[in-house]
Amino acid sequence: MSKAVKLADIAQRLGVSTVTVSKALSGQRGVSDEMRTKIKQVAEELGYVKSAPEKLKERRSYTIGVAVAERYLGTGASFYLRLYQELSQRAMHKNCFAMLEIVSFEEEHGIRMPKMVTEEKVDAIIIMGTFIMEYARFLRGNIRLPMIFLDTLATEDESDSVVTSNMMGAYRMTNYLFELGHSKIGFVGTRLATASIDDRYFGYLKSLMQHGVSLREDWLIEDRDRQTGFSDYYKHYLLPPGQEMPTAFFCNSDVAAMIMIRKLTESGYAVPDDVSVAGFDNFIHEPFPKIGITTYAINMKEMAGKAIHILLHKLENPKYSTGVYMIAGRFIERESTKKIGLPVPFI
Repeated sequence: MSKAVKLADIAQRLGVSTVTVSKALSGQRGVSDEMRTKIKQVAEELGYVKSAPEKLKERRSYTIGVAVAERYLGTGASFYLRLYQELSQRAMHKNCFAMLEIVSFEEEHGIRMPKMVTEEKVDAIIIMGTFIMEYARFLRGNIRLPMIFLDTLATEDESDSVVTSNMMGAYRMTNYLFELGHSKIGFVGTRLATASIDDRYFGYLKSLMQHGVSLREDWLIEDRDRQTGFSDYYKHYLLPPGQEMPTAFFCNSDVAAMIMIRKLTESGYAVPDDVSVAGFDNFIHEPFPKIGITTYAINMKEMAGKAIHILLHKLENPKYSTGVYMIAGRFIERESTKKIGLPVPFI
């Protein structure tokens, strides 16, 4: 068996240092083009094969930009801030660095490119969460970097996205409420505000249809302004008018569920004795409520890991594409929901 060729063998043949050979073979600066070519030729002649540690060291370190709308980080801890933390950790494990840029309302509606792109500070970019359609299309059409959409669908079919199973998760949660005997089920979430809310609404609607229950428009509760994305406790989360109340609400997020429980409690309803409340995300950033919320847990670690994985492949191969990658969540039953009768059957 022939002896493995070392950097020192190549260096000795050319009369240079092993450091020079290492730099030339790893693409680093400090070596002339002429010498780099000679070193590569000799390495090939001698049958040099890079070791695993050398291959690992040769891997480039990338800076990955993450753009998110200001409205998602308005007050306190945020779902997207937690998701960014997961992205940052996954990037570090791959010898990369994540950079967050918060896009203001004025920048988004003024259709301005993120500074990290114009100042060429990043090698690739993640669009995290929903932007207005015009801005999302602007980013998709004008950023010449590897790009992926996270927790939102892209505006074009050829764009890559990593999303949770919003529709199926909402369908599962609404089916669960029917299993508890509820047939009067409201929905909390502003339609057309975000892609994820719409998908969760469609899952809720599918469950209603399959149980033969008609949609009640007066049981659809808005949780934010559709244009700005900002929420007002007194303007939104308005309970249905009239005497008839749903016996359960499916909320588009745990934050919405938390606020809905507060609104119901202040209006004299006990949760879950009078009204059951189910959420989505498995993410609460405040100590209120005291009651645990039945929810559909999003796998943030898997979403972040897959987004970084896809971007790194796109950086190495510009033609690499995955399309829409959907990651399943899991159902968690807690104290905010209650059985009130026999299961409502499918039609």
